[in-house]
Amino acid sequence: MTTSRTLATADHEGTVRRGDLATWYRITGELRPGVAPLVVLHGGPGCVHDYVLTIADIAADTGRAVIHYDQLGNGRSTHLPDRGPDFWTPQVFLDELDALLAELGVADGHHLLGQSWGGMLGAEHAVRRPAGLRSLTIADSPASMRLWVAEANRLRADLPPDVQATLVAHEAAQTYDDPAYLAAVQVFYDRHVCRVVPNPPEVVATFAAMAADTTVYLTMNGPTEFHVIGTLRDWSIIDRLDQITVPTLVVSGAHDEATAACVAPFVERIADVRRHVFPESSHMPHIEEREAFMALLAGFLAEVDAR
Repeated sequence: MTTSRTLATADHEGTVRRGDLATWYRITGELRPGVAPLVVLHGGPGCVHDYVLTIADIAADTGRAVIHYDQLGNGRSTHLPDRGPDFWTPQVFLDELDALLAELGVADGHHLLGQSWGGMLGAEHAVRRPAGLRSLTIADSPASMRLWVAEANRLRADLPPDVQATLVAHEAAQTYDDPAYLAAVQVFYDRHVCRVVPNPPEVVATFAAMAADTTVYLTMNGPTEFHVIGTLRDWSIIDRLDQITVPTLVVSGAHDEATAACVAPFVERIADVRRHVFPESSHMPHIEEREAFMALLAGFLAEVDAR
């Protein structure tokens, strides 16, 4: 499944500042005129960039710069634990993305890849039809949170009975930090989030960062993947997908918590779309089938640039 290839080091790091807000970013490779970089949007909401760093392989393999960043509230960017639900909306992250693209001088030409929540954010960016967006890759993302919750609970019903009983008991008591509950959730994660067990260091680092500051995840999502009660609970982009006009690649894993039903609206409603399922992967095919993922992505980007 995964490979032993090391993670690429950054060629440049920096921050984009807007008033008292700072967004940290890193660039692998060199930004070059005429070569649109790939901008990577991490998931969560509330994750950090670490677990999608394998996608920097594209820089070494193709000479295309790859830009990662930590979204506001996460990682090396400004943390805002005192901001309430009214602040944590997709618009905050769209504004942040616009500022990043402008600061780096790539607003007029960029490819975008969003993983999980990042794909939701990427779709929100694409429906605005920004002139500089060359392509969109939606990786392991739902088209609506109601689809996500319904499918997560369908997959949960296939867990061993004792695991299900543990989940139910602790959710009733709201003891989400109990070790028994966390162990039961991990059974789901090992099946449907990352099937490389033990998890690679970049995945471990991401979960540790989320645990260290739960503000964004708890506020926008909720306490678990099964209980989405945050500001995203009613989010959907289904009725706006026909506004996406750039070439779009939709990928997921055969064992993904972002199931076929979750991603189907992207495939059905985006006009210029391609679809691929990684047979050995769950929610992180960029790790679980790394070489195949990079080959597919590199080919797609080259196809778009050749138009």
